Amino acid sequence: MKEKYDLIVVGAGPGGVFLAYELIQNKALKKVLLIEQGKRVENRDCPIEKIGKCTKCKPFCNITSGFSGAGAFSDGKLSLYNPDDDEIHIGGNLHDYIGVEKTKKLIDYTDKVYLDFGADKHLEGTEFKKEVKEIYDKAKRENITLIDIPIRHLGTEKSHELYGKLEKYLLDNGIEIMFDTKVEDIIVEDNAVKGVKIVDSKFNDKEKKECDELYADKVVLAVGRKGANWLVDLCNKHDIETRTGIVDIGIRYELPDKVMEKINKYMYEGKFIGRVGPFKDKVRTFCQNPSGFVSAEVYDDNIALVNGHSYKEKKSTNTNLAILVSHRFNYPFNKPIEYGRNVAKNLNELGAGNIVVQRLGDIYRGKRTWEEELKNNPVVPTLKSAVAGDITFALGYRTMTDILEFIRALDKVVEGFANPENLLYGPEIKFYSNQILINEDFETNIKGLYSIGDGGGMTRGLMMASCSGVQMARILAKSK
Repeated sequence: MKEKYDLIVVGAGPGGVFLAYELIQNKALKKVLLIEQGKRVENRDCPIEKIGKCTKCKPFCNITSGFSGAGAFSDGKLSLYNPDDDEIHIGGNLHDYIGVEKTKKLIDYTDKVYLDFGADKHLEGTEFKKEVKEIYDKAKRENITLIDIPIRHLGTEKSHELYGKLEKYLLDNGIEIMFDTKVEDIIVEDNAVKGVKIVDSKFNDKEKKECDELYADKVVLAVGRKGANWLVDLCNKHDIETRTGIVDIGIRYELPDKVMEKINKYMYEGKFIGRVGPFKDKVRTFCQNPSGFVSAEVYDDNIALVNGHSYKEKKSTNTNLAILVSHRFNYPFNKPIEYGRNVAKNLNELGAGNIVVQRLGDIYRGKRTWEEELKNNPVVPTLKSAVAGDITFALGYRTMTDILEFIRALDKVVEGFANPENLLYGPEIKFYSNQILINEDFETNIKGLYSIGDGGGMTRGLMMASCSGVQMARILAKSK
């Protein structure tokens, strides 16, 4: 007889981790299994810091896969909220399912759990309200909105430690975790989920392999952005209802700390959103890292994407942040993930499989950046494996126009933001699955199959993904 669980969770990112944590608190669904295609958090190690280049770890990138997902290697920012806000400004649409006030209470609870496991008690962005208001007003005159919310910064190295404690807590309290295990498929009978099919992660997609079957009447998909492509295929195969989602395409921008000095001091992270230029697309800054480091990470099919880290102790003299353009496609095209992957593949080809970096001034001059020019550039790149080149060959006219117009507009808010020696790295792409249609209990049209977190299009970022896991656990505990 095959082993049967009360619950199987696909993915041990923040959503899956906090789901398991909250089930322990509720003493519900005692036989719980988390399946993670990557490694234990203590065994995750990125070689780029030691050897200066990305080796494209097999079978999965250690930055994007493993316990706590990309969270363990991110800069670890937890975005909170202002008590007097009537809206949740960032982090996805969890509040559309449970309401704004309930979401605030959920953030408070989840934040306390992070504190209990070692998060820094200091909150960024709470001390300089007058100065932030001045920046807000200045941005508004350029049709850009500054989102002002408190942020708790864990730090890349501290995130690793914190999630290690959470991993131990789950295992010590009876949660079973299968590492280095890939879910090939779900088992569906009579429109109800019955379990999953698994295989060792060492097998690649082109190899024939025998799958083991594990059974449960409740399965939660918590795969994160890393699993967005897998999730699209799963939904297509089993007729799981979705609506066409978006893909965020852009670059990682690196500039001196001195340019971003006020933003870094007053807010730590400035979240700017605007609709500038001829297309009026939504353009936003994301994941700002004061005194941080640009990083590379690898997704399916060896696609290399750029990201950013910010440590508590190790510092550079540069700030990096993402500038992302949201793309939503209409009939007849409905494959945003495929579009984003093609952009990434083309840029990777230009960089011989590496991240491409280019000076802003060279884009304005209509030329590529050469390695010798990069060596003499006043802004020294922190991602040493990046290859000097021309990102405009692959990023697309509309996306590139949106980014350049946004940089020009922000230069009027933050003097020096458009300095020609500033660096653009590409590609930075945030993949989200076509948004899975779920009810108020996060259940799909397949009975017993649930979806939470970033991968399914509900949330964006560490805090909200974690919150969705807590809420999912409470729903399951109530329906026990």
